[in-house]
Amino acid sequence: MSHQQDRSRPSGSSTALSEAYDTALLDLDGVVYAGGEAIGHAVESLTEARAGGMHLAYVTNNALRTPDAVAEHLTELGVPAEPSDVITSAQAVARLVADQLPPGARVLAIGGDGLRVALRERGLVPVESADDDPAAVAQGYGGPDMAWGRFAEASYAIRRGLPWFASNTDLTIPGARGIAPGNGAAVEVVRIATGAEPQVAGKPLPPMHRETVLRTGAKRPIVVGDRLDTDIEGAFNGGVDSLLVLTGVTDAAQLLAAPPQHRPTYVDRDLRGLLTGQPEVTPAGDAYRCGGWTAAVRGDGLVLEGEGEALDGLRALCAAAWSFAGSGVCGLETGKALAGLGL
Repeated sequence: MSHQQDRSRPSGSSTALSEAYDTALLDLDGVVYAGGEAIGHAVESLTEARAGGMHLAYVTNNALRTPDAVAEHLTELGVPAEPSDVITSAQAVARLVADQLPPGARVLAIGGDGLRVALRERGLVPVESADDDPAAVAQGYGGPDMAWGRFAEASYAIRRGLPWFASNTDLTIPGARGIAPGNGAAVEVVRIATGAEPQVAGKPLPPMHRETVLRTGAKRPIVVGDRLDTDIEGAFNGGVDSLLVLTGVTDAAQLLAAPPQHRPTYVDRDLRGLLTGQPEVTPAGDAYRCGGWTAAVRGDGLVLEGEGEALDGLRALCAAAWSFAGSGVCGLETGKALAGLGL
């Protein structure tokens, strides 16, 4: 996707997305699995896409686990993967640190095994204490049981003037029981304690896109994710197309209110969207039509009329809302229009 693409409505595709793109850059949490369990239709959809020749790469802001562990988990779920198919924000932040420090530099690692392994891969030495003579601090998601004292160690080091790097700043992370605090929430704890600002590597920022391109060699990729502010904005910043799936943290109301950099090229219920084309959304006077639905702005709200596939109704509503908002954010009442779609 180029930044010049019309972002007033979702795009259509006459062919299956798995045929139109050579590589799917898939987020994991909220897209492939949640709380360690496969999301409905994910395994079957990815199996079929791969059998048709699409390369699958897994691009995650979650820095907790190593690529080996992620690949093993995916294989256990029924989606065979190699460690080289997995790109993590831990790898991206490790490269960012290594670009600024000499080989063998000590780095205070605030996070899990994924961060420590990635730092070692770049020739850096992870340490555990601010008193271990670190040259920098690297912070990544450490899981729900991460000790509060780790944030104190980071704060001690950063207050001494050390550079601070964060794998990502996702405030939340989806799990089997719901939405939980993510690494961004932990970063905020350290930010409040120190008044410092980290250098951030993960989606939607350029270091993550750079890491992904270097490791996958994709020629015509499509980003597949559940988050507007990381996956979709990351695709926008990288100039590539995107598919939003509604299996994670983003709901239909948030999608309608998206600014241009958060508007996906395509939207679908789940990963089955990779295996199909996408219907066109067409102007119809001052309204927009998709499938059997017509959506328009009337007064201070959105109006939806017709019947058919609920996702077609959502696509028509996106076109009406985004056209109304232009380069801003939709401020329309959306509840009534969404009520009949069950999304």
